[in-house]
Amino acid sequence: MHGKFITFEGIDGSGKSTQMRMLVKSLREHGVDVVSTCEPGGTPLGRRLREIFLEAEEQVAPMAELLLFAADRAQHVELLIKPAIAEGRIVISDRYADATFAYQGAGRGFDAPTVSKVIELATGNLKPDLTLFFDIPVETALERRKARGEDERSNRMDFEAAEFYLRVREAYLGIAEREPGRFKVLDGTGTIDEIRRNVIAVVNKFLNLE
Repeated sequence: MHGKFITFEGIDGSGKSTQMRMLVKSLREHGVDVVSTCEPGGTPLGRRLREIFLEAEEQVAPMAELLLFAADRAQHVELLIKPAIAEGRIVISDRYADATFAYQGAGRGFDAPTVSKVIELATGNLKPDLTLFFDIPVETALERRKARGEDERSNRMDFEAAEFYLRVREAYLGIAEREPGRFKVLDGTGTIDEIRRNVIAVVNKFLNLE
């Protein structure tokens, strides 16, 4: 099988990470060679950068945030994603460059040319072959995050206001309108099993596994 690059996107609390884990398990059970990764934190350097950003107690300047994510992505692309695709493997990542358009672009207010240039430098123009976006209302996402309980570690992004996530969600939906061939919007408000079946159907069709 020719290598492919699939990404999962969604606002915090959308359920994308849970769905990605289930998809990876399903594909591996069917003999597909899958590399499961994430951003930020897909490489040893990336994990250090993730810790620096998400757990920083000091205020992080928006430009510093943008460039930290870019540094993580550059390392991720060159040392993990590109080599795995070249080997014919299926790479599935929890977040990628669309998240920068949504979070740092719309969320933080950076203009599109600046964000596009930073993404281009970090990715070398490597784009996913397929992106699944799990769409849910912001209110639902915030309720889900509260329901996770106090046992889970919080990070800087957990303290953003609803207005921030509204901008992020709208940016994601804008990408879906511009790139309907790559960017698939899935209803994230159903049951875990309902969403799982939709995810598997979309990915199996894309990989010609049906």
